Amino acid sequence: MVNLYSLEQNEIKRFLDKFYDTDVALPNNLKWEKEFLNPIEIVDIIGVFIDNKDTFKINMWVSLDQDFLLNVTDANSDKIIRYLFERYPY
Repeated sequence: MVNLYSLEQNEIKRFLDKFYDTDVALPNNLKWEKEFLNPIEIVDIIGVFIDNKDTFKINMWVSLDQDFLLNVTDANSDKIIRYLFERYPY
């Protein structure tokens, strides 16, 4: 699962519109979460998030296990991506 949070209205929408290259409708402009059936798909959104961290004022948290959230930062994003490929090799 991926969680995005922001303190600024429409910041998450702007990010998701760019990521999905379409107009995304959000019921809550300050929070978004999505459960990915294939955890490897999380790698793409982490990469785009890190590449655009200075453009959007949002925070990302990733949950791979029940009740465990990991804040995605510049310092740990590469390790999270490597871990995803090691844990879910297919």
